[in-house]
Amino acid sequence: MRQTEPLPSSGGAQPLLENIRVIDFTQYLPGPFATLRLAELGAEVIKIEPPDGDPARHTGVDNESDSPVFLAHNRGKKSVVLNLKTSEGRLAALELVRSADAIVESFRPGVMEKLGLGYEEAMQANAKIVYISITGYGDKSPLAYFGSHDINYMALSGALAQLKDSAGRPIHPTNTFADFFGGIAASERLLAGLVSMQHTGKGSYHVISLAETMVSLMGNHVMIEKLNGGQNGVEILNGTIVSYHLYETKDGRHISMGALEPKFWKNFCHAAGRDEWVSAHFSKAVPDNPIYLQIIELFKSRTLREWTEFGHSVDCCLVPVLDAGELADFPLFKNKGIVHDSTGGLRQVKMHGDVNQPDEAHPPEKGSSTSDVLKEMIQDYRIKAGSASSNS
Repeated sequence: MRQTEPLPSSGGAQPLLENIRVIDFTQYLPGPFATLRLAELGAEVIKIEPPDGDPARHTGVDNESDSPVFLAHNRGKKSVVLNLKTSEGRLAALELVRSADAIVESFRPGVMEKLGLGYEEAMQANAKIVYISITGYGDKSPLAYFGSHDINYMALSGALAQLKDSAGRPIHPTNTFADFFGGIAASERLLAGLVSMQHTGKGSYHVISLAETMVSLMGNHVMIEKLNGGQNGVEILNGTIVSYHLYETKDGRHISMGALEPKFWKNFCHAAGRDEWVSAHFSKAVPDNPIYLQIIELFKSRTLREWTEFGHSVDCCLVPVLDAGELADFPLFKNKGIVHDSTGGLRQVKMHGDVNQPDEAHPPEKGSSTSDVLKEMIQDYRIKAGSASSNS
């Protein structure tokens, strides 16, 4: 593992992945999210962009500025522009591979091989390389070469079927869960590969399937379906009982109740002045349950703010359903600056709240590190050439 200049860290703690270099060939969201998590742990992430830049720079915007999708997931990285379709670009990329500990790519299966940058070529350049391919459906499945997006992985995995309205229709998520879970799976596997390399001295190749990652979240559901035919997982967790439910407040907002354990439910009932509800702990959240109807009315008698204060003073697993714009000021996140405004004025979200973060970790301008990184490569090559010459 090579020596690199560590990113500055608030508080002075040594970054956990200091001296780890990751070459990031990914675009859009799953890969950049994975490498962002690594960058915030101290890894040097060199983002390889085509001449037109990562397409995520232009996602959802019709002007010259970088899009929120790019700005939110690429801070603290170096941007190097290479045209991988040219021999010069390929050779430069291979030279970077020689200096790296890991590679992450997210093209369709076979694309990196066509570019001469697949695992076999990378391993010839660096036998210790940990190589991660992020795919939709793996590299050998019947769907391996089909285009796809987050909504497709959600649908195929069974996860989307768990998000339904009162009429049984699946709800279109406003977050790309498969992309994010896939990114976490990719960073997890990369770290496992680095640990293995430390023990064996050998690199490794790993194919992450976003669809399979989402299926891995369905363990409870498939077990229960096999045993009794239930389609909605653990029954007491799917909104069917009064003590584990979402309730509307006076101002049209919603509060989440998670009082599964008797002590929490008793705390709630006592603080609400309704001790007669204690015995209804696991009663059904259905219209013909009078206690359920009474609970609905109780929650509608106070605002979200009032219920939030109630939840802060009573240990009963009661917290508000927050919107994106409320996260930065919520005490749990505000105290550690989990959601914060960077010195550049961008609102960002920390990947690891308990780890000291770089003080100045901005999203890179396209190609801003190309000259410096290529210059370093040339210097390293001359040092190696000189050493070989002196030993001959």
